[in-house]
Order: sequence, then C-alpha cells, then structure tokens
Amino acid sequence: MTNRLRGIGLACAMFVLGCLAAFPASAADREKLLSEPGVYGTFAAFRIDPEWGRLEQSLRISQLTAMKGVVEQHREKLAIDTYLLRGLSDHADVLLRVHGTELKDAQQFLLDLQNSAFGKYLTSVVLFNGLTKKPNYVPGFSDQLKADLKGPSETGPYVMVMPIRKDAEWWSLPQAQRAAMMQEHTEAALPYQKDVKRKLYHSTGLDDVDFITYFETAKPEAFHALILALNKVQEAKHNRRMGHPTLVGTVRSLDQLIEVLAQ
Repeated sequence: MTNRLRGIGLACAMFVLGCLAAFPASAADREKLLSEPGVYGTFAAFRIDPEWGRLEQSLRISQLTAMKGVVEQHREKLAIDTYLLRGLSDHADVLLRVHGTELKDAQQFLLDLQNSAFGKYLTSVVLFNGLTKKPNYVPGFSDQLKADLKGPSETGPYVMVMPIRKDAEWWSLPQAQRAAMMQEHTEAALPYQKDVKRKLYHSTGLDDVDFITYFETAKPEAFHALILALNKVQEAKHNRRMGHPTLVGTVRSLDQLIEVLAQ
C-alpha cells in the first residue's frame, strides 16, 4: 500500500511539474551562453539536510514544485543545468551550473533558491565562479593541431568538475614558455577528445582558484586515462591545487532530478 501511495504521489508531482514547464517567460539563448566567451559560469553544489527526507512526501513534492518555479523564473536570463551527485560524491547531493552575462543574475537566482521552502534544507558546500574566455594559447599552435582540436566530442551522462590553482612561478614564466607547455598539455589530451568533452572557466580574482575544469563523458575510464596523461606533462608541475574537491555526478534534467528527490 505504501509503494502504491508513493507511486500516486510521484505521478501527481510529475503532472504538476509538467504544467510548470509551460512558463510564459522567454528563455535565454542557451547555445550562445554556453559557447561564447565573456560569459560567467557559477557552480553551486549543495547538501540536502537528512531531515528533509523525513517530511511527508506531499510536502516534499510541494517544495520541489516551488523550487522548479524559481528555476524557470530565472531562465529568462540564465542557462541553468542540473546534476545529481548523490551516490558518486560525498561532498554534496546536487550541483547547479549557471551561465549568464551578469554575475549578479546568478547571485539573485541562488538567493531566491535558498530562500525557497526547499532551499531552507540546502547547505552550500562548494561554490565556484569563473568566466569563459577566448583560448590564450591555441592561436600559436600548429595548423594541424588547430585542425585536430576542431574534432567533435561526445557528451555522456557523467560529469566531473575539478578546480585548479597554479603556483606563482607559472604566472611569472614568459608567455612563450607557458605556450610551449600548454601545447604539450593539449597534445597529451588530444587522444581523449572524442570521448571527453571539456570546458574551461577562468577564475583568478573571482575565486580562490585559477581555473574550473568541466568534463562530460560516457566513459569514465577515458576521463581517468586523460587525467593520468595530463599529470605527466611539464605544465602539471605548476598545479598547486587540482581537485579538492573533485565533483563527480550524472547529468539530469530538472524534472529528472526532482523525480529522484521526490522518491
């Protein structure tokens, strides 16, 4: 009987959430925000208070419905991606990746989320801010390497996020020396380009790290091999921090994430 009631409750939740999907507000240009330079990226990972899971399912569904309303409200200016970390990361339960042309828009979204009924049960455990930029070193690469870098990358259900901080020596090196090491870095990563999609965010001055590296893959073993390969190049010796934390999870649509949390 309990399982039957739970199933009925989830069905009702999906109906209500489906109705919310028809929000009239116009959506931000997601493709543009995820591809152009000069866009802010904010990564916010949260742990859910265990007490929330003890609430009546109807109340949890109501709170998740209100949370979806907050997300949809802010999609007019922001591209918001959701991920499930629970079960693959001990740092947090959920992750939000937010892109926007104004950092204050991401701030307002997170404030509204945490002020919601569901947000009262969220504890922020990781928060990174970065900025997308045009490649610094690619213009100096060989024509062949530039062409190879244009090859496609397959996305997948797995996501990995790693912050990186360089040592002071890295920033004092001549541009040409750093460029040479980054070419070695790129050549080492090239064999994994097809299986691992990458995106880089610059964080110096916006956070306590210098870069946020975002990866998607259908083959975690390929990501494992990629990191091993990158640890062998000269540039890696200048990594004062790599990970700490490393976030691992799966890509979920907002409705998929809510369905998991509503159970």
